[in-house]
Amino acid sequence: MTRDDITRAAFKVWGRELYRTTSLNDIARELGVSKTALYRHFKDKDSILEAMYPAYFDDCAAFIKNGCDRAASAASRREAHLIVMRTIAEYFLRNSEAFIFSLARVFDKGDKRTVSEEFRKRGIDFGQMVQKSGETASYPSKMQLILATLFFCIAYFHHQNYEKGENPTEEAVKASLVQMEERIGKGLKLDAQRISALDYENIEKRAAATVYEDTEDNALLRAVAEAVAEAGPWNATMEMVAKRSGLSKSGLYAHFRNKQDMLDRLFVTEFNRIANFARAQIDTYDAVEAQLYHAIISIVYYLRSRPEILVAIDWIKTRQLELGKGVSEEIFRIIGDLKLEAIRGMDLLMLGEIAHWILFMIVNTLAWRPIKEIPNESFRFLFNFISLGLEGSKI
Repeated sequence: MTRDDITRAAFKVWGRELYRTTSLNDIARELGVSKTALYRHFKDKDSILEAMYPAYFDDCAAFIKNGCDRAASAASRREAHLIVMRTIAEYFLRNSEAFIFSLARVFDKGDKRTVSEEFRKRGIDFGQMVQKSGETASYPSKMQLILATLFFCIAYFHHQNYEKGENPTEEAVKASLVQMEERIGKGLKLDAQRISALDYENIEKRAAATVYEDTEDNALLRAVAEAVAEAGPWNATMEMVAKRSGLSKSGLYAHFRNKQDMLDRLFVTEFNRIANFARAQIDTYDAVEAQLYHAIISIVYYLRSRPEILVAIDWIKTRQLELGKGVSEEIFRIIGDLKLEAIRGMDLLMLGEIAHWILFMIVNTLAWRPIKEIPNESFRFLFNFISLGLEGSKI
């Protein structure tokens, strides 16, 4: 047994539990050795985790480097984007443990530049690829939107397989790659001319008129949100909430059955509010394209006004927190009433997946930089990508 054997086992074992727990006993059982045998190579679980970072970057970079090199010399910007997309997507579709590790232990870290630097050390410079392809320095860049969509679709793919208790087949991997390319290439397949004719400033002005009204009833859930924003949903405690709310821990049980009930109530309530913000004034627009942009920019305004909720939702994005069914029932309402040809005839499962994707893209854009630095133009760009994909987006 070598250090590499232990590291590989750690990816496999901790990946099953989404890295919520880090037990040396589980790794030892996976390898068929005693816990003591692990200490001959690592002094504790933290040192194993530390070794997993370079192993992750080494393995990922080795798989995708050839594709990234081909993208750097591609004939067109679109071809370069698609090569990178296929290469990264294939790696994470085939390596669920690496994908879960990337969400739970890599991309949730505060300094995103560290991730880019690790890949640069291994000969992959995503920033340089963007420059060579002729892309401007707008935020978010098309490459960022591609990667965000990839991560969403891959997470959805693995979540479905996890629920079925199945390992992905070769056919499923190939089908998923085709679906991702379709989503990234064409978005929701809306009308490009009608989108270019939208009066963005007027829509933004009207959306801004919907104001979040705080009340005493919201104070307790705000305390929950602040605790989750600070410590994450797994580490936030009833004691932390009690301290922020001015209640005793026993007093919280008059409002929540347990911690899971507390988290469910928080997110169901917030998704309901987000859906209501997205739907406010939608019926005043005749064009469905205007309805969709109104929904998107309304959600942006709401999350700008509730930074603790933005952080809490970002935890869901990266940590696959299990929530009650009410969340899914509320989230599809964000686009459920829009008269979009792209969503007519969809069942609730597909409708919910599209709504999740849109919300994911909004949260990802808001969370990647300080909110005050992100202008509305960034969300016009995001809207164009969601509506038209790479093929139709002209911004």
